[in-house]
Amino acid sequence: MSVDPILVEVAGGLARVTLNRPDRLNAMDFAMGERWRDVARDVTSDPAVGAVLLDAAGPAFCAGGDVISMATSGADGSDVTAAAHVIHEGIRAFTESPVPVVAAVQGAVAGGGLGLMLTADYIVAAEGARFVSRYANIGLTPDLGVSTLLAAAVGPRRALQLLLQDRTLSASDAREWGLVAEVCADPASRALEIARFWLEGATDAFGQAKRLVRSGADRSFADNLDDEARTIGAAFDAPDAKARIQAFAAASARRG
Repeated sequence: MSVDPILVEVAGGLARVTLNRPDRLNAMDFAMGERWRDVARDVTSDPAVGAVLLDAAGPAFCAGGDVISMATSGADGSDVTAAAHVIHEGIRAFTESPVPVVAAVQGAVAGGGLGLMLTADYIVAAEGARFVSRYANIGLTPDLGVSTLLAAAVGPRRALQLLLQDRTLSASDAREWGLVAEVCADPASRALEIARFWLEGATDAFGQAKRLVRSGADRSFADNLDDEARTIGAAFDAPDAKARIQAFAAASARRG
């Protein structure tokens, strides 16, 4: 019986997406890449989903691409390019969607696993998590958004330190660099708490804030300002904001 390489559970507005090849440290092979794309498209287009929690089964979050499987399958460079394009579609779906994503990561996060992790807008790492590139160790180059998302997270100089050296970041190093937001003993529980905060709060406003930040780097400052103006105007007219503004005004009046 085949095992689903990525599990999905949607309940109460939360989509929980779990990488599920623990025996391979959740390394992505061709089939898992296609599943990743399909899951990302489905979850981000589901109107019932207001937040996504990305996590992984087993001792590691993701060891990147399953290069051993790819090499022994007889695949060539064109096959790897095609597979990367497929996975990239999923990465774009998560990063371009206004649905906020929180990731809980543990163990090793290596190579393309960094890119999968960085599709999340908020990352919680286990105390024992470690982060490595290792692309050049096997003569390969960054994929799965790593060259862009890593540089956006930590800056180009630090991104190059990780990519051009055989360097491992501890969880505390990753937090200091800005690669992850928090480090704790139970990242899964903390990530769930964050997702619930989004769902119980101004869900649409959180999502639009994510969209504005994610899309801003690709546009001019003037275009970003125009988008901000349109977005806050639309939010001001939304029933959720009207109720929250009224509650805020009433509380301010009570305080004198």
